[in-house]
Amino acid sequence: MKYFNQDFIDFFSELSKNNNRDWFNQNKQRYIESVKDPFYHFIEVLIHEMHDDDNSINITAKEAIFRIYKDVRFSKDKLPYKTTASAILSPGGRKDFTTPGSYIEMDYNGIRFYGGAHFLDKSQLQNLREHIASNLNKFKKLQKEIKFKKEFGSLNGEQNKRIPKEFKEAAEIEPLIANKQFYYRTNLSAKKILSNNLIDTIMKLYAVGKPVNKFLIKGMMAWVLQKWDDSVSRLNNNYFSSIIFLTELNSSARREKKYTPLVRLAALKTTS
Repeated sequence: MKYFNQDFIDFFSELSKNNNRDWFNQNKQRYIESVKDPFYHFIEVLIHEMHDDDNSINITAKEAIFRIYKDVRFSKDKLPYKTTASAILSPGGRKDFTTPGSYIEMDYNGIRFYGGAHFLDKSQLQNLREHIASNLNKFKKLQKEIKFKKEFGSLNGEQNKRIPKEFKEAAEIEPLIANKQFYYRTNLSAKKILSNNLIDTIMKLYAVGKPVNKFLIKGMMAWVLQKWDDSVSRLNNNYFSSIIFLTELNSSARREKKYTPLVRLAALKTTS
């Protein structure tokens, strides 16, 4: 199915040269018909496809899509509009910058598809580094997988100049353990936006990156997985104990300001 026409591309090309409120207001109906509505429908379908594979991705298109209006209050760049259509496809959508998922961005130049973990807090980074250090062979194998290398090349991210001493030995074997981010990306041409198989193309990229995302999620969620292991023995199929445990887990997540979908946690435990 074709989701976009040429005016999607033309709109962003013209917006990049006329990024002002007068031009946008004159072309607002065009924006709605050629960009906003078709992109919303496209993301709706993508969410449905991803949910069929991972039921922790249970968000609406509205929760995934970024607004075109920029917040310029504290920015040196006072241009009022973003020149891309973009969305985060993950359990928390556009408000969740920590859980590894998929990010898609489209404009007149084409499509950028990202996956992995770009914003990690201190504890998440520590947990993930410990996970990598304990699973060096698996981490290397995921990066060397033929389809992953073909589509994304390698994992990217800025590195710390200094890392905790407990990781220095592992860093000699796997230098990426010094990373502050762990993400992968690829670019697709503008012609692909107009193709009939765009959903299939994005879902293929999602599937190729999924094993890496799963590894990253498991490492970053080490704190809650440990809580599960420490507590699950006392459940003994008791309904009320289960409710108490899940309530405690949610409260702990809120206190530590961590987004932890219980569906994803259960999926990790049953497949580990």
